[in-house]
Amino acid sequence: MSQQKQALFERLLPVMVDLYAETAELNQGDGDLQLWYNRGYADGMAQAMRQAGLSSELDLSGLPAPLVIDQGEVFLPWGKAYRHGFEMGEGETREVFAGCGT
Repeated sequence: MSQQKQALFERLLPVMVDLYAETAELNQGDGDLQLWYNRGYADGMAQAMRQAGLSSELDLSGLPAPLVIDQGEVFLPWGKAYRHGFEMGEGETREVFAGCGT
């Protein structure tokens, strides 16, 4: 792994840790849509990092597994917030890593 990619991972990991910590107690149907967005954002970041070849680093980090949202739940307000957060987190993280040739 390039030094630049490793440095980006080390800078983004604390953000993910914080997002996962604040959303650790979420239950399906909880009404705080910002928390659902934040959890989706963190899961999206993780997905983009895996696509950038950082699966081993993520596995070693101890972060939780991504949530699995049932198809019928993606249309509920909290499911929409999660999905939007996921798409934004994945897209923005992918853009950041694209700058270092991934």
